[in-house]
Amino acid sequence: MYIILSIFILALSVYSFFKIARQSRRKKLRALPVNPEWKKILEKNLPIYLKLPDHLKTELHGHIQVLVHEKNFEGCGGLELNDEIRVTVAGQACILLLNRKTKYYPKLSSILVYPSAYVAKNIRNKNGIVADSQVRLGESWMTGTVVLSWDDILRGAVDPKDGHNVVLHEFAHQLDQEDGAGDGTPVLPQYSRYISWAGVLGKEFDALQKKASRGTKALMDYYGATNPAEFFAVATETFFEKSRQLQRRHPELYDQLKDYYQMDPAAWTKKKNQGA
Repeated sequence: MYIILSIFILALSVYSFFKIARQSRRKKLRALPVNPEWKKILEKNLPIYLKLPDHLKTELHGHIQVLVHEKNFEGCGGLELNDEIRVTVAGQACILLLNRKTKYYPKLSSILVYPSAYVAKNIRNKNGIVADSQVRLGESWMTGTVVLSWDDILRGAVDPKDGHNVVLHEFAHQLDQEDGAGDGTPVLPQYSRYISWAGVLGKEFDALQKKASRGTKALMDYYGATNPAEFFAVATETFFEKSRQLQRRHPELYDQLKDYYQMDPAAWTKKKNQGA
């Protein structure tokens, strides 16, 4: 018993040491001055960056430093990685972390980027049927990998009002998967929040499914009707890219996402319009 207890105490001490060291390293990374070239990339490729209040821009710069230094970015299919790719991906991924306590996508280790849409092989669907191949723009694996298409990263980023953003979509899946289950319910700060979350998102998911089956026009992409996990990812895209429409047409859903992400992107748009 004494030996087991000693091993446990030693393991706890080692864990605490590495946790403190990681926190210290991240604090130093966040304090680094923003690279002027990185800022130009954000201004060029992320119109949503221009809408952010100054304090959120500063926070975003720090988060990008952490993500770029901690995650393994890999070019695939002949794509040669550069700062533009890393910063464009990290900038969008870190939008989802602003104003909140974050562990920086703790299960994520690698970000694979293809030059364009790629072919995923031996895909198993929810019914267990395996397809030989499938063309994809992005995917999020619970085993620690996000895969993205560079062409679609840019296409989704530079048009902030089309409601489609592959990086926001796949990294919303990463948030959803942090508790070990991709079920459309990420880790919420209070237990009581799960009840209202399930009620609102469940109702909105059912409504989108009905619209998809009837071919009725919807604000959110029909892909969100696939399952609750895809609904959360599509709702996240819509929240940031069609914020005012979502707030007006789906106020309860907007409020749930506003409380979760601790941001009010509809207000950014209103302020910009008022200042014009």
